[in-house]
Amino acid sequence: MRVEAAIGKQIAHLREAREMSLTQLGEAVGRYLGRPWSRQAVHQAERGRRAFTAAELAALALALDTSVPALFLADADQIELPGTRVSPEDYRAILIYAGSDAPLDGVEELIVALHDIAQVLSRPTLARLAKIGGVAEQVAGAAPAAGIPGRHSAPDAGAPTGRRRAEKANR
Repeated sequence: MRVEAAIGKQIAHLREAREMSLTQLGEAVGRYLGRPWSRQAVHQAERGRRAFTAAELAALALALDTSVPALFLADADQIELPGTRVSPEDYRAILIYAGSDAPLDGVEELIVALHDIAQVLSRPTLARLAKIGGVAEQVAGAAPAAGIPGRHSAPDAGAPTGRRRAEKANR
């Protein structure tokens, strides 16, 4: 896969995950570049049919609320550069800042795992489940659930309270 196609595929994935239209992304990029991209320009970028300047990559990352290295993530077996093909390992390695203080053992595996986790979490079904889980936690916090360890049990609406039991006994 050509590097431009890998970047384009990632742009499309991030745009869709953020529920942005082609036009909305073009306008968002334009805020950083001084001139919006047309719907067609965004479409061409997503199809890997254009090269990117550094300013465009920075604007895309800002518009998509991500990082520039995240735009380069790819699932391809090999990435094609104009002069050669690059292995997935070498390609992922260029996305890692390896300054003098950065530990190198296991960093690549960590990056791959984080990428896999991000892909799973970006799935619409899981996003909805997370939202439902958040609402359930809010409801549970407002009205504590009975029988859950660490929570105060709310009395059963049908069960008599101490006062109701005493009233029944006096009848």
